[in-house]
Amino acid sequence: MNKRLWLWLPLTMVFLSSCFVWDTGYDQPYSGGGPYGSPGVYGSPRDVSYFYEYLAPFGSWITMQPHGYVWVPRHMGYRWRPYADGRWVLTDYGWTWISDYDWGWIPFHYGRWGWDDDIGWFWVPDTVWGPAWVSWRTSSLYFGWAPLPPGVAFDYGSGITRLGVDIPWNFWIFVEGRDFLEMRLGGRIIPPERNPTILRNTDFRVNIYGRNNRVFDEGPDLDLVRRATLRQVDRFQIMDSRQAGPDQVIGGQVRIYRPSIRKDEIARPKDSLDYGDARRTLGGAKIFEGPGQMTDAGSADVLRMRHQDELAVLERTQDSELRDLQQRFSDRERKVRDTSERDKIRKELDGSITDLKSKHVQEKQALTDRQKKDRDAVLGRVRK
Repeated sequence: MNKRLWLWLPLTMVFLSSCFVWDTGYDQPYSGGGPYGSPGVYGSPRDVSYFYEYLAPFGSWITMQPHGYVWVPRHMGYRWRPYADGRWVLTDYGWTWISDYDWGWIPFHYGRWGWDDDIGWFWVPDTVWGPAWVSWRTSSLYFGWAPLPPGVAFDYGSGITRLGVDIPWNFWIFVEGRDFLEMRLGGRIIPPERNPTILRNTDFRVNIYGRNNRVFDEGPDLDLVRRATLRQVDRFQIMDSRQAGPDQVIGGQVRIYRPSIRKDEIARPKDSLDYGDARRTLGGAKIFEGPGQMTDAGSADVLRMRHQDELAVLERTQDSELRDLQQRFSDRERKVRDTSERDKIRKELDGSITDLKSKHVQEKQALTDRQKKDRDAVLGRVRK
């Protein structure tokens, strides 16, 4: 009996050791990275053609000057925007975007997003990995972010603290501060018709910097996040996933696939559209996209629910804004003893409330007009 045990023992040890090697190698912390700012822990660095191949099933590659090849996702939902479907987590690289999409590990961590009136949102490839390529706006009420546009370059020495370009008002995504750490932000986004008002009352910030071949996105102040959300902010460690796929938050870790990517000037997508064909193919498909979504009767019901949600968010945030304004003036008034000075503060409050209510009326009208255009577009295709 003892002899049999001695015979089986070496084989058992070999089997167990192979299992241990597999488990400990599944995810590894970033170990310094290569010249392109990405870890490349698993295998040889890839070139940009890997992006062309991986993203092809999920969208269209288009030749577009001056960017070269750009990618447009397909089958997206109502009024889709980049960095809208997912969540924010704080990691050892700063504020990191966790996408809901299988392909999100590429265009939300590499490259830049731009907008074209004819083809919609498009992604321009780049080779440097980052936790999120966005700029920020914050206040006590709101947290907002917008994708960095094409042409905003990153340098490890200087980082990105200024853009040199203005981000259009409708590119910004805003949520109420209390919602910033929620698991699913898509349904909590404030309608963009409120953006002009919110932009005037938020502070701009972009602070993406490099250190030890790592890219960090400092983003919103941690104390501000705690006060707004009334929550402790957990810090996660980024681990390198061995396979391409969606970002995952597991325990205290964020698992992300982020290979090193080389530039290759001669690489080409296997299939692509020229810009003229793309305009004819993709133009106008910016409300709903995907087979059947614009033509079946169910799309009208989906649109109606989305419109109701948008109106509810708009009205709720407007009410919160008015209450916040009144509270701030009330705090000022309590600190003043002089009667004439109090009267002056009250008069100023009345004027501010009148001005803000006027803006709110304009916002609601703009939302109503846009929703009517959406309904007309969807119902027109349903009738066809």
